[in-house]
Amino acid sequence: MEQVIVSFISHLTDRKGLSQRTQEAYARDLQQFITYLQSKGIDDFNEITRAGILLYFSALKDMGKAPATIARVSVTLRSFIHYLLQERFIDHDPFLTIESPRIDKIPPETLTIEETEALLDMPDPGTPLGLRDKTMLELLYATGIRVSELISLNVSDVDLQFRFLRCAGEHGKERIIPFGTLTTEWLDRYLQECRPRWAKEAGQGPLFPNRQGETLSRQGFWKIVKKYGAEAGISKQITPHTLRHSFAVHLLQGGADVRAVQEMLGNQSASTIQLYLNKSGGNLKSVYESFHPRAKRKIENQSASSTD
Repeated sequence: MEQVIVSFISHLTDRKGLSQRTQEAYARDLQQFITYLQSKGIDDFNEITRAGILLYFSALKDMGKAPATIARVSVTLRSFIHYLLQERFIDHDPFLTIESPRIDKIPPETLTIEETEALLDMPDPGTPLGLRDKTMLELLYATGIRVSELISLNVSDVDLQFRFLRCAGEHGKERIIPFGTLTTEWLDRYLQECRPRWAKEAGQGPLFPNRQGETLSRQGFWKIVKKYGAEAGISKQITPHTLRHSFAVHLLQGGADVRAVQEMLGNQSASTIQLYLNKSGGNLKSVYESFHPRAKRKIENQSASSTD
């Protein structure tokens, strides 16, 4: 069974160009399903039934899985069953009369501008780690990129003169995202004072290396965000994605156009953003500079002394 999962994911990757993270999610969902089947004494895909799938969804619900998670698992299993039919591993479709789980669209958790300011003020830029963390948070909020995109940035992806970065998002699609004066100043200071301490090569490699000079992990940055959120006294459940949503909402609340924000986020659908606001605006650079809360800010009341 496990080998069929590997073949299925390879098939999807060749067809759709799945990201590494998406491949891992498919594999995890399917492995959990296979484990469940085996616990019920099922070791042949042809033994999968409509009732068995519904019981599995019920088991997931009893385990406390969120409706969105169960809906995602349903999509994974439907795609897998279609592959099994196509490759003649099975001769019937147990999903044929099963409706997709319905989930209500709930607006994602976001921070107020005041909460965002408090979070961004937590790192101590007078220390190397504090300066790195401060710059990462500023850049994340300034651009709305995903945490996976942030830690994948190389030095060559950032242009301080024209204030933009190149970001390779899902499926390898590149987009250009502007950022403001404040973020430019933090990046410039970080690149001069902090990055040379850990970088293996000047002007090359990851923009934000860890202390061993390697790419910072997603888990490592999640811990950083949660640490500063707690220190800021913010009771909301904060993740790096919270800053991504806050970036979008703050622009929209300022009057930015949904399509422009959608383009900066690299989304195929604006449905999440449209849960909040939908107003008109201009081109990407003017939208950003007109509506982002920190676009024209400069570093104020911060020590610019060397961290050596």
